Amino acid sequence: MEFLFGKTIKILTSMMDFRSQKHQLISSNIANIDTPEYTSKDLQFKGLIGEAMQKQLTKTDKKHISGQFVNAGIIEGDFVDSEERVNVEKEMANLAENHLLYNLSVELLSRKLRSIKTVLNEVK
Repeated sequence: MEFLFGKTIKILTSMMDFRSQKHQLISSNIANIDTPEYTSKDLQFKGLIGEAMQKQLTKTDKKHISGQFVNAGIIEGDFVDSEERVNVEKEMANLAENHLLYNLSVELLSRKLRSIKTVLNEVK
């Protein structure tokens, strides 16, 4: 199916999953604001795409074109346990930012699927 849809759909759905997990973690931080000894937790993007872009493709034949490898796999994050107490203003700002980025991923995925639908309708 990748030949039909490309890697965009896989990247966007992975980003939506990441943003959903981050939303749950931020919500947990807010819910535990009154818990003694509870420290803020975060999920940070690993930067797998950036790391993958630095890797070279392996050439098995001298006729092959050299290029960069782009991993369109699952986007993961590093779980970070902060040593600071939960700051509700900071958590609410993080929640709002995460919400906007999730909505952006949804909108981009929607546009991609709409463009595929348009192409398929024109082929009929």
